[in-house]
Amino acid sequence: MFGIIRPCGQHSCPALHRAWLAHLCGLCLALRDGQGQGARVATNYDGLIISVLTEAQGTAASPHRTAGPCALRGFRRADVVDARAEGVRLAAAVSLVLAAGKLRDHVADGDAARGTGPARRRLAARWEAAGTRMGTSVGFDATALTATIDRQLDLERRHDLEGGTGRERLLGTGGTPVPGGTAALMELTGPTEDAVAAAFAHTATLSGKPGNAAPLAEAGRFFGRVAHLLDAVEDQADDDGRGAFNPLTATGATREEARRLCDDAAHGLDLALREVELEDRHLVEVLLGTEVRRAVERTFAHSAPAASYERPGFARKSAAGVGTLLTCGMWRPRWSQRHGRPCDDRCYLRFCDCCSGCDCCSGCDCDCGCCDCSP
Repeated sequence: MFGIIRPCGQHSCPALHRAWLAHLCGLCLALRDGQGQGARVATNYDGLIISVLTEAQGTAASPHRTAGPCALRGFRRADVVDARAEGVRLAAAVSLVLAAGKLRDHVADGDAARGTGPARRRLAARWEAAGTRMGTSVGFDATALTATIDRQLDLERRHDLEGGTGRERLLGTGGTPVPGGTAALMELTGPTEDAVAAAFAHTATLSGKPGNAAPLAEAGRFFGRVAHLLDAVEDQADDDGRGAFNPLTATGATREEARRLCDDAAHGLDLALREVELEDRHLVEVLLGTEVRRAVERTFAHSAPAASYERPGFARKSAAGVGTLLTCGMWRPRWSQRHGRPCDDRCYLRFCDCCSGCDCCSGCDCDCGCCDCSP
């Protein structure tokens, strides 16, 4: 699973954390029902926000059910958003299309193991088709997402042609960074912003609140900008070590500029959400407010520009993935960015960053009044 929103049960209100898990598990099951078991690997933390936004605007649009035991929940039953809910189906459609875009991006960057490129392209095509089909079922034109992904790849190719690869820039042998700094960096985040804006705005249609579409689109642009920038910051050392494309290296933008853009976008996101009419604001404000800012702090605190890179082979990555899955995230390979970070034994779902940037024993910091937040 991937994404910037990874709340930990130990610094979250228990009721809100259970609500977050209901959307996470609902998204996973919707992917299974819509495209088979294999599609569950496209589950991501950020995609479930679409389901959260739909429910927050009108709970009637988001029915729940009790799901059976699952290994990732410690073989517990749980309350989850029903896969028939339009919000979670939209989240699944977006997740599949964006995951397909990631596969294509990995192939373009040369990250695919030798001989796996054609297979990854075929899988990406299947997921893109499935995402488009699921989007159509809830009235969403997923071709808007595929168009933004194509535009993203075209922009990256243009920057590569003008400035050379990331490795060449570092070694000084293949051109210079494309001039423009912050302006050029925001050009690269543009397609992601447009894609998230379209998905966020459509939740207003699903909830029967058309007046929310404009502020939700604005919120989506700010969230897309933060997500794109944090991904670039986290991956910069690895991308530069492999000579792969990275937005910061390509534009010559500094980490300070990226941090300023993230802080400004987080503030804009808060302002945009104030204009949205919601029946229940608690979970939305925690995920898109508190957790976004926590993600910014975590990323800039734990990503080192000069970090070394160890490129694992295909077999090692596959074995590591199985090990991480079977241990529910308690074990991670040493090349993982979260390797060696302790996790509180009480953490309900171990795909979080419990101990990175927060005090797990300090209780929750929300003021919703729905639980006892004392340590």
